[in-house]
Amino acid sequence: MPPLRARTLREAYLYLMLTAGREGEPGRDHEAHTTLTEGQDAWTLRFDGRALGLSLLVEVLVPYASEAEARRDRLPYGAGRSELVDAGQWRLAGATFARRAMREDLLFAASPGDPERFRSVVLAWESARDATAEAARFLPPGAAELPDTAFWTEQGTAARRDAPGKFTRASLESDLASYQETLDDFIVTHTTRDP
Repeated sequence: MPPLRARTLREAYLYLMLTAGREGEPGRDHEAHTTLTEGQDAWTLRFDGRALGLSLLVEVLVPYASEAEARRDRLPYGAGRSELVDAGQWRLAGATFARRAMREDLLFAASPGDPERFRSVVLAWESARDATAEAARFLPPGAAELPDTAFWTEQGTAARRDAPGKFTRASLESDLASYQETLDDFIVTHTTRDP
């Protein structure tokens, strides 16, 4: 079997989070068992779950060229559609990032001058928006909902089965607009200074 390929490091790490998190218990330190090595043309991101009692070994290649292209074009997860993370998984990731953003926003409200907390809120809303945009890339032109071919993992298929309304064009566009508006409002509210 050829090695898995991600378009960017960010996509590779998300894939590992989705895969290892599904296999293990919440709260386990998956990063401690993840390595990133440089090769001739690509990085190899490797997760070895044996130390955590998981019979899971995952390797994902990330070509330097696709990472460079993504950075140049400011595409967090890369150009084109993912062949690694399906639409259901992207939607789950977007919702997870949105919940994290709301939690971070509440913590920021408790200490509004904290620049690290501010960055955490911004990053979480950007991540929610970007993951949801990745799910939307699977929409064919003019289609009202995502096709069956956009779901190939058990996790993604279950997400669609449990909430089919989240995989329509209207729902994706609504959430994208909401995440962007919330991000913009947060930035304006907390960076505008009185003269």
